[in-house]
Amino acid sequence: MIDRSTNVDGRCTCGAVRYRLKAKPLIVHCCHCTWCQRESGSAFAVNAVIEASQVELQHGQPVKSTLPSASSKGQAFWRCVNCGVTVWSNYPQAGPRIHFIRVGTLEEPARLPPDIHIYTSTKQPWVIIPDGVPAVPEFYKPAEVWSPDSLTRFKAARATT
Repeated sequence: MIDRSTNVDGRCTCGAVRYRLKAKPLIVHCCHCTWCQRESGSAFAVNAVIEASQVELQHGQPVKSTLPSASSKGQAFWRCVNCGVTVWSNYPQAGPRIHFIRVGTLEEPARLPPDIHIYTSTKQPWVIIPDGVPAVPEFYKPAEVWSPDSLTRFKAARATT
């Protein structure tokens, strides 16, 4: 059994930016869209979706850069000023109170495997999705996939001022 408990630590490559997840993620996506492939330089990006209030910055301050996105609304990337590694991002659809943590920046990324694979219509043909893990060709309706607790937490985070 994988431990998804709180206090999961992460950092950029050089260690100038360090953070801690104070709660378990709402959900973990493995995104196979062509934008994530290009931005990550890999076949997919794995993001742990969590309330910004549950991400404790322990050292350093990431800097924001906004890049184009498939929605044409842009995507905010928060990166270390020294090594340039993206530690999290924000999408306009979810807003600034929801962080998409780059799971690869965690000290123990194996603790947060994907709950679902998304945009598999554009996944690389050599990527094999494990049996038993949900996969969808594009995106999905959160009400059909997320736990009731995650839906409640998401709505509460978005409602805060």
